[in-house]
Amino acid sequence: MFTLPESWVWDFWLADDGEQHHLFFLYASRALHEPDRRHYRASIGHAVSSDLQDWTRVPDALVRSDAPAFDDLATWTGSVVRHPDGTWFLFYTGATLTPEGNVQTIGYATSDDLLTWHKSPTNPVLRADGEWYEVLADGQWHDEAFRDPWVFPDPDGDGWHMLVTARGRTGPADDRGVVGHAWSPDLRTWELRPPLSEPGQGFGQLEVMQVEVVDGAPVLLFSCLATDMSAAAVATGATGGVWAAPAASLLGPYDVADAHQATDDTLYSGRLVRRRSDGEWVLLAFHHSGADGGFVGGVSDPLPVRWDGRRLDVLDPAVRSR
Repeated sequence: MFTLPESWVWDFWLADDGEQHHLFFLYASRALHEPDRRHYRASIGHAVSSDLQDWTRVPDALVRSDAPAFDDLATWTGSVVRHPDGTWFLFYTGATLTPEGNVQTIGYATSDDLLTWHKSPTNPVLRADGEWYEVLADGQWHDEAFRDPWVFPDPDGDGWHMLVTARGRTGPADDRGVVGHAWSPDLRTWELRPPLSEPGQGFGQLEVMQVEVVDGAPVLLFSCLATDMSAAAVATGATGGVWAAPAASLLGPYDVADAHQATDDTLYSGRLVRRRSDGEWVLLAFHHSGADGGFVGGVSDPLPVRWDGRRLDVLDPAVRSR
């Protein structure tokens, strides 16, 4: 488990350099007193481990920029991939406050060693487009949701794809969550494309997405709390947490309406990663809700998982799954 006594730790993502696992995580000082205030004070920290359990903290990766900038409020969740030329790319969410509210866009930083990062002068490289995606001016949501980039290579070698937490432009306000999509030939320039799922499938937003092939099956992983689900979905008794949905391929289509809870809301921001010792898939997540309902923080130890043909099972009796 990874925790910081002086700070809350929440969303995170991982990279493997062939020798160590690298954990990039959001954190903010507990001196804020109120956990909800952490979002507007988030920086991106960094730790390394050989076994996904014992972590050593190393210098931070990124902090917010001086105003005015797309990330002058906070740096939020992202992902890390390696270009064929050896350069590491850290894609992340930049948050800024406008008079109308919080606006999120996507930028990136590069590194030769995963330790020292340099933000791109072309940031941001992606933002919500009113043709396919809801924007703040639509007045339907509390922010312009366009964040949590998950980047992966095209299965057929045709560039790179990015999944983005975004919202569609139609339907009830609490049911517009979609899998946003963009494509790039080189990781540096990006083309926004239509979403890979439809609104109206039970979620106001699908956070911290990831897609992987687990036990031979493409699986979409995301997180959503009950407070961000549609009224109809909450009426079924769903409580929120880490969700998994079957996919026809790594690029969908994604049957989000058929998603199931892999965990309850004691865990959030789940990430699938292959354990180096045996190559098996495990799930890490941050500890979200405590016994008293309050926010906890801190990244869990790895939890074994399997895909049983229709759902992702977390093989740990201590995790209450649905």
